[in-house]
Order: sequence, then C-alpha cells, then structure tokens
Amino acid sequence: MARWRSGTRERLETTVAEIAAAAEVTERTFYRHFADKREVLFAGQDDFTGMFTGPVDDAPAGTQAFSLVRRSLESASAFFPRDRRDWSRSRQRVIDAVPALGERELGKLATLKVHLGDALRAHGVDEPAATIAAETAVTVFHLSFTQWIADGEDRDFAAIVHERLDALTRMVHPGS
Repeated sequence: MARWRSGTRERLETTVAEIAAAAEVTERTFYRHFADKREVLFAGQDDFTGMFTGPVDDAPAGTQAFSLVRRSLESASAFFPRDRRDWSRSRQRVIDAVPALGERELGKLATLKVHLGDALRAHGVDEPAATIAAETAVTVFHLSFTQWIADGEDRDFAAIVHERLDALTRMVHPGS
C-alpha cells in the first residue's frame, strides 16, 4: 500500500449514518454511545487516565517518584497488546489528518499530565518533583506509543517503554 495518496481528507470524511451502518446499528444507537463521530476516537478517557493513576494510588507509601512513573507506564502497557496495534495505527492516521483531532489528542495528554500529577501529589510526592514526574511519564508514554505504531515496528509496547525508561535513567545517571 502506498504511504500517501491524494484525497486523504476526502477518504476520511464519513457520516454517522455510514459509521452506524458499518457497525450494524442505528444512528440512534450510535448517539446513545457517542456524542458525535469524533468521540469514537476519544472514548474511554477515564479508563485511559485510570491506567496511569491507579498504580500510583495503589503503590506502597514512600514509593519514590521514578518508581511510581515506572509502575504507571507498565500498567499502561497492558492497554496496548499486539492485536491493538493495527487499530492504533489507523486511529493515529485519522488524527494526524485532521488538525482539530490532533489538538484534541494533545489535550487528552495534557489532561493526563494534570491527573497523574494530582495522583503523585496525593501519594506524597512534593513539588516540583510531582509535576516533573507526571510530565516525564506522559512524554515517555507518547514517545513509546509513537514508536509502537511506527511502520515496521513489531516489539511489545512494554519493551519499548522499558527501552525509553532505561535511556532516561542513563541520561540522568550516566554509567548506570
């Protein structure tokens, strides 16, 4: 398949009626589950956030900030099994093709940073470490996700996350 063909935007445009028909449901059923067709791409925000914050909430008292980041990212890795990669690649192509969707994706990551920072502070991580840890976790996640959906990539999401966390550790502690 060619990497780029003209008319991408036109091929991505579709109606709720077409989506509902493809899913073999009525438009009314579609709207019971989603406010609009963009919501299909962004459904489950609370579950997504919970993957990151839950392990922080459940960690033993006194767990260091970087260990909390690692726990958070390892938990999120479970959300991205190999059989979800093709769907994730397709989803990202749609988001990349529509600037408003790209902005919404960035907003989703910004919201995740806020909630993760709140969870870290609630766990006793002081400032500025809590904000730095939340920003770092989301950056590592984003870089890992981008690599995971890259053409030709076949490693597990968790392996890519660990590779990036190890690179971060070596950067902060040379010789580690």
